[in-house]
Amino acid sequence: MSRLFGTDGVRGRANDELTAELALRLAAATAEVLHTPGSDSDRPVAVVGRDPRASSEFLEAAVCAGLAAHGVDAIRLGVVPTPTVAFLTADYDATFGVMISASHNPMPDNGIKIFGPGGHKLDDEVENRIEAAMTTVETVPRPTGADIGRLREAPDSAQRYLDHLAEQVDIDLSGLTVVVDCANGAASQLGPQAYRAAGATVIPIFADPDGLNINDACGSTHMEKLTAAVLEHGADLGLAHDGDADRCLAVDADGNLVDGDMIMAVLATAMAEKGNLADGVLVATVMSNLGLHLAMEKAGIELRTTAVGDRYVLEELRRGGYALGGEQSGHIVVPAAGTTGDGILTGLLLMEQLASTRQSLACLASIMTVLPQELINVRVADKHAVAQAETVRDAVTAAEAELAGQGRVLLRPSGTEQLVRVMVEAPTADAAHGIAARIADVVAGAGA
Repeated sequence: MSRLFGTDGVRGRANDELTAELALRLAAATAEVLHTPGSDSDRPVAVVGRDPRASSEFLEAAVCAGLAAHGVDAIRLGVVPTPTVAFLTADYDATFGVMISASHNPMPDNGIKIFGPGGHKLDDEVENRIEAAMTTVETVPRPTGADIGRLREAPDSAQRYLDHLAEQVDIDLSGLTVVVDCANGAASQLGPQAYRAAGATVIPIFADPDGLNINDACGSTHMEKLTAAVLEHGADLGLAHDGDADRCLAVDADGNLVDGDMIMAVLATAMAEKGNLADGVLVATVMSNLGLHLAMEKAGIELRTTAVGDRYVLEELRRGGYALGGEQSGHIVVPAAGTTGDGILTGLLLMEQLASTRQSLACLASIMTVLPQELINVRVADKHAVAQAETVRDAVTAAEAELAGQGRVLLRPSGTEQLVRVMVEAPTADAAHGIAARIADVVAGAGA
């Protein structure tokens, strides 16, 4: 049987793989594992947030039922970004937090993310204990009477989070005009509010969620309409979030993409100049563009890489006490300000650099030159066996020799599907495409 938890919680097609029954058992098991009776002076408390997709409503009800049935009070936050749940788990001193969202995935999907004490993501060992507890939770004695968990609302939750964001920016953003693509998601209200509170003129698009339109041809996975809106309004920049707003990508005034690597380059150099980049280290994943490596080397910043997934970036940040990390996809983590990727915070910090330096985003992002990158996903029968096949290793070695240090090859099995991902960076797009296609053909042959 495959592991229930993936790289970012439990995900699946809502009401098919991810059912109300599963959500209830998952919540109950989490209550049993993360709260030890007698360990707290007060009743255990969990904060529960959701994105606006239709299925999040019944999944929220199931999660809250599972928590209450096992003696945990649930503070319902309503529709909020994932980083809001992480922040309020710590701010309310809750036992743990639960976010119901499938992030950038399409509307029929959904997911359940769990944050431990302090708003930190769970490690594999704790997730394994929760998964094991799901098979026995029905036999656990349940509380009755006054010991049953209660459901509470949190009318001050949004303002607490907005106040927290306001504390992270120490310059007025007046004079900046920003178009914000809210992905018809969880940031549709809080994103524009936070940017306006900081002084920026905000033009929101895709900020009218109806439960069905989340991530629908909008947000950080569909940048075309944001680009068009920035050009139409003559804005200084555009920001795009995903459905739960833990990501942020940008476009400059000319409509050019500024991805997570480029945002990290801008923030890392600014922090280093102020002496705020702990040990002069930036943490990214192996998928970050070689251009980021070269830019950081030139700036005297050490780039440490992790496996793909923001949880691995978070683990390295905590292990080393580092100050900045993230992913090319726009998950940016600033541990001094939060325990997980926060797209709204990222947007604020990026605009802070525009305001403080009086430079355009294009000028700031020019610190990094993006090497052309080609990514090909090859479906195979056994991804791990194929990735280790001698013919595949030989093809990668030959490609690396051809690139002669002017690019790189990354071949890795998918974390969730029977796919082998072939990624090539090279001095030209044609070279990257040609080399990646040749390796992909070898991978396909090995996996036949």
